Amino acid sequence: MSTNAAPDLSALIGSELPYLRRYARALTGSQSSGDAYALATLEAILEEPELFEVGVNPRVALFTVFHTIWQSSGAPVSEGETGLALAAQQHLARLTPNTREALLLATIEDFKPEEIATIMRTDVDEVMHLINRARADMEDSVSGRVMIIEDEAIIALDLQSIVADMGHAITGVARTRDAAVALAGIERPDLILADIQLADKSSGIDAVNDILRAGGNIPVIFITAFPERLLTGERPEPAFLISKPYREDQVRSAISQAMFFSSTETLHA
Repeated sequence: MSTNAAPDLSALIGSELPYLRRYARALTGSQSSGDAYALATLEAILEEPELFEVGVNPRVALFTVFHTIWQSSGAPVSEGETGLALAAQQHLARLTPNTREALLLATIEDFKPEEIATIMRTDVDEVMHLINRARADMEDSVSGRVMIIEDEAIIALDLQSIVADMGHAITGVARTRDAAVALAGIERPDLILADIQLADKSSGIDAVNDILRAGGNIPVIFITAFPERLLTGERPEPAFLISKPYREDQVRSAISQAMFFSSTETLHA
């Protein structure tokens, strides 16, 4: 092995780490739990560099190590929850094993079926079966009221169409921070879809924080053209994050996943 192998490995992992953290958070439903698994992945690679397979796509190699650790832990759901969070975790425990993982890898992280098969150490046919089963299990099991915070009219209409097609009710669309807070005060949503930058230059993050402070824990999905800016590890960050431009299946997957969880950490702009 060359003397610069370690720095090269660090560079490869560093560029993909924000997306591993995004995936881990979506899988577990929280920043703290997701980041703990991401950290365990890095520690495993430091202890056994051979776990990170050289010669394959670095992102695939990193996610493969993560899944080895995830599966060895039994792919647990959180313990010690109460109320709605406990109900969500109990529901997750009843889902077909590996379905959420396959769906999130395909939609949120945009891996190809062949890559997912490598990551999950299975075959493509099984991957497709898991993805289809996940969609059936998750989309049919939870419905609720969704609020949209988005200042671009075309995107807002598209999101409304996706949400309605999934069987959810739409409480309304807000284009600014103040409008979002007012809308949430009229009818408390079960889920919020929020852009980061709003029409009056206000922040979707600030709007969400205002709503959460006033209305309690509500799952939130942030939609942004710059996801890496919210995945630095330097401050509280979202558990659910999708990138612009998005695909319909990414939005559907994120909504289905977020509906299982009842809490979202407060963020800082």
